[in-house]
Amino acid sequence: MIILPPFLRPDDTIAIVCPAGYMAPEKAQTCIDTLQTWGYRVRIGKTLGGPSDNYFSGTDDQRLADLQQMLDDDDVKAILCGRGGYGLSRIIDRIDLTRFVQAPKWIIGFSDITVLHLHIFSNYRIATLHAPMAGAFNDGGAAAPGVESLRRVLAGERPVYQSPVHPFNRPGRATGRLIGGNLALLAHLIGSDSEPDTDGSILFLEDIGEYLYNIDRMLYQLRRSGKLRNLAGLLIGGFTEMKDTIRPFGATVSAIVRDAIGDAACPVAFDFPVSHGGDNVALKIGATYSLEVASDHATLLEIPPQQ
Repeated sequence: MIILPPFLRPDDTIAIVCPAGYMAPEKAQTCIDTLQTWGYRVRIGKTLGGPSDNYFSGTDDQRLADLQQMLDDDDVKAILCGRGGYGLSRIIDRIDLTRFVQAPKWIIGFSDITVLHLHIFSNYRIATLHAPMAGAFNDGGAAAPGVESLRRVLAGERPVYQSPVHPFNRPGRATGRLIGGNLALLAHLIGSDSEPDTDGSILFLEDIGEYLYNIDRMLYQLRRSGKLRNLAGLLIGGFTEMKDTIRPFGATVSAIVRDAIGDAACPVAFDFPVSHGGDNVALKIGATYSLEVASDHATLLEIPPQQ
């Protein structure tokens, strides 16, 4: 059974922290203004623009303490990560989730935040939100589809998502727990305490800035470790800013995915709107969804939990 944190109400507090890479405070201002327009209070963590002269938003101890404070604060009803990058793997095993498990709240983010999402799903079966972070509010503001979907989901709505026709789509219908995120992080977590069980799940994947051969390698890591063996469905999001070697790898990302999943007997939808570039809709990791891949569309719909 998956636990859904309470949805937000007017005047609830959303905290903004940076548990991984550094983010300048001015880059979060549009997000802060938008959240307040939505009727929420905003609390700024010490790691937003805080003490760092390198890649990270602070030392491991500083990033851990900032995130821990927001997890333990009962007045904070959701935690929005300013950005991803890299860094959560360095502190994930030191996070004390005792208070969070007793009083769950929405954890919001993607990219490196995949580590936190999958750790919580694997160990505590509490839903989290794979969704735009603070920086995304600068790209189209509140009108951006991903940002608007976040507003709706935080308020308790269940948006319906669609993706276009793709020649590599595999038709069918499926129902299962939604799980996934950044491909590099999912492969990275295999063999750790944060490794998710994907059997019977609808898996979604996206990535950015990787070499094509590395996408192939990570997909085969998922395949060899059994993560693609018993899927209910598969959603392939955006793979942006891909790189190639001097001697070309010789296949597109879509073809690499198609070949890696082999003859997997589940519906597959490509070009799903989850990505570092373009649309990035809010998805509840751990919630139950139905997926329909037809000849003219693919649709993902959340199924309400049984009362």
